[in-house]
Amino acid sequence: MKPVLIKTVLSLALCAAPFAQAQNCGSGGGATVCLTASGTGSDVRLSWTVSGSVSGLQVYRDTDSDPNGRSRLAVLGKSATSYTDSSASPGTVYWYWVKFSAGSGSFNSGTAHAVRVGVMRNMTSMQMSAQMAPGWNLGNTLEATGSYVWGSTNFNETAWGNPKASQALFNGIKAAGFKSVRIPVSWKQYADANDNISPQWMERVTEVVNYAHNAGLVTMINIHWDGGWMQPTYAQQGVANARLTKFWTQIANNFKNHDDTLLFAGTNEVMVDGNYNPPTTEYCDVQKGFNQAFISAVRATGGNNSSRHLVVQAFNTNINNAISCNATMPSDWTANRMMMEIHYYDPYDFTLDANSASWKWGQAANPSGWANESYTDGQFQKMKTGFIDKGVPVLMGEYAAILRTEYDPAGTYRKMWDQYITRAAYARGIVPMYWDNGYTDNHQMGLFNRSTGAQAFPDVISAIVNAAK
Repeated sequence: MKPVLIKTVLSLALCAAPFAQAQNCGSGGGATVCLTASGTGSDVRLSWTVSGSVSGLQVYRDTDSDPNGRSRLAVLGKSATSYTDSSASPGTVYWYWVKFSAGSGSFNSGTAHAVRVGVMRNMTSMQMSAQMAPGWNLGNTLEATGSYVWGSTNFNETAWGNPKASQALFNGIKAAGFKSVRIPVSWKQYADANDNISPQWMERVTEVVNYAHNAGLVTMINIHWDGGWMQPTYAQQGVANARLTKFWTQIANNFKNHDDTLLFAGTNEVMVDGNYNPPTTEYCDVQKGFNQAFISAVRATGGNNSSRHLVVQAFNTNINNAISCNATMPSDWTANRMMMEIHYYDPYDFTLDANSASWKWGQAANPSGWANESYTDGQFQKMKTGFIDKGVPVLMGEYAAILRTEYDPAGTYRKMWDQYITRAAYARGIVPMYWDNGYTDNHQMGLFNRSTGAQAFPDVISAIVNAAK
């Protein structure tokens, strides 16, 4: 979903050497220790340099960059300059520190993070999609915009009123019965003039991905609306393709050691802003080119990305456009590792328009309304026939209906819509991924308390989860 609807209803070095970081240094007591970390298929290897005199060294590890709560792995002699962490779980990102004693105090090196190379199973995207329903969205949390000072950790994650994503939140999503999570991400606001992504922002996105991985959720990250620079016109094609390629090269390199439970989705709701008409030949050609640029950029980074499951989108994620514009999938030298994504918010006057008086849904309750059950079934059948039956899995990356307590205090019709849409999609092999925008008051779509992970609407959550069984 584009941010306007929500509000109203590494640098090159990182690109070249993922998880093998520039030296991260810390000083104190007249000594400086600079740490690096890199992952292999069997372990994570640390190395460091020492300037000055130290009297003791300890190695610490955590699953986020906050040193509070970290665990000590080893106590080493003062002359040690390396350590191998063989206990690291594959596909999990770890942050490391070397604590050193110098003079009369104890100090820390800079933090370095790495991931042991995760397992890529011999599993097609169709088989992977069968493990993902139902799914849930983090909404626009990592898409929220504002000002950013290059190199800082003052991100805009809370700018639109949602708290920072946390491990507790993802644990709650998993406990509720969801199996996958879509994490929309903004990148341009955290990039310099040459489209080098801030290493600090890359680290924060990595942390959030780690939360989902730790919770046991299949995870998908994307380039979301991101300021709207991906306009599908010939005039913008060259600049957009270059940026898309550069961003995905950096993102893919950063995550290239992650296991196959991490998916990449190239874009989000690509269209010419404000034009909801069927795409012209120009618009369709350029948007399909974006999909191809994404696939090519990710595959070129190698490692686990050579066989990672990748998600491309229909034009504006619209089902009819998927059939007319995107029936032919992009070229990919890795077979059976691609999915198609669509979104579903029909009927708009019921699902998203807070000013509409249309608050009932379904043939029985609103027989004159459009997009009732038979329409929904027909739309999803198009995706089954056009893609799933041809071996291409389909994700319904977003769907939701707002709460309308002024008409329906119990939320009966919202729950009915959520349940029916989930079941109708799942029955045809489509993976439903609910759009949770983080707000649980009227005219909003949130289902969870974002601070704690507690369920705000257990009945709706249960309806969605049980409909995907």
